[in-house]
Amino acid sequence: MQPKTKAVTAAVTGSALGMAGLAWLAMPASAGEAPQLPSISAEELVQSVLSTKTPALDGTVAVTNNLGLPVSSLPGGTNLNIDSAHVYTDGTGNSKVSVQQGASETTVVHNDTTVWTYTSKDNTAKKVTVPAGPAAPRPEAADPATMATQLVAKIRETSAVSVEGTARVADRAAYELVLTPKPTERTLLREIRIAVDAEKRVPLRLAVMSNGSADPALQVAFSDVEFTSQPASEFQFTPPQGAKVTEEQAATPEKPGKDELAGTKLVGDGWDTVVTGAFPATALQPQQDRRGQNTDPNALLKQFGKPVSGAFGAGYVISTKVGTALVTDDGRFAAGAVPEQVLVEALGSK
Repeated sequence: MQPKTKAVTAAVTGSALGMAGLAWLAMPASAGEAPQLPSISAEELVQSVLSTKTPALDGTVAVTNNLGLPVSSLPGGTNLNIDSAHVYTDGTGNSKVSVQQGASETTVVHNDTTVWTYTSKDNTAKKVTVPAGPAAPRPEAADPATMATQLVAKIRETSAVSVEGTARVADRAAYELVLTPKPTERTLLREIRIAVDAEKRVPLRLAVMSNGSADPALQVAFSDVEFTSQPASEFQFTPPQGAKVTEEQAATPEKPGKDELAGTKLVGDGWDTVVTGAFPATALQPQQDRRGQNTDPNALLKQFGKPVSGAFGAGYVISTKVGTALVTDDGRFAAGAVPEQVLVEALGSK
């Protein structure tokens, strides 16, 4: 199957597959000759990435999905088959993401304690008010810079880190930072490559490689980016005339929303981290997707998964080049960039 190159601006989130998806990101080969840059140590480059705050920017993000998994068809999955997208940030936490999929556009605007989500296909808008403060829930990172920084912070202690040459990404000179799992890590991944902007020290792309393949499993990066101030008006949103508007308060970890996963937690750390939790009661029941098509999640699990049983009960395992997900018959799940046995251990007894 040939990879599908599309543009996206959001990490896959909202399910076991989604939350594991942060570690399943990569980027296409660089365009142009590798630039000549001053030498830099791996530790210095890592520290600069972790200490640099994502500045104001305007950019397009592109993804190549070669996972071989129909993520959008599974409970809580997110469709990666997106035509185009644009990301704006003001450097202070406000952001705007516009995603084009066919004739439909979805826009997410985060401004202080307000998050708007608008879908042109059905002319609907949702306004969510989030609590103020650093611990408040926020929309998922929409750009490679933020995603890569979060990833480096999570796995650096369980990785061998090196700088392997330079690259040119989005017509900008960058260093190639490579993180390789230590021998004690039980993971399906071989390495993660991060192109770091030589001037801004902001990650421009991620490249996660799986064992047994020379090609990246999933790719994400800026195809073009400008580090320039953004007008405040870019982060203001007014629903179009006639739009159906709903309002709600953001769910907290202690009280998830009715459509959110219950009891989600991380087991382990580093490369073999596993996310566990439970789907909402209705998630595995037959339902209609956004296009009005009927889907049966259980039938899809049987089609793409392998039946398994153990102390956790019974269920199905779905495997890709870079990750594994186990969904039990009673709606619990475990997922990560790990072998099946690690998921079984994370679920424990029923």
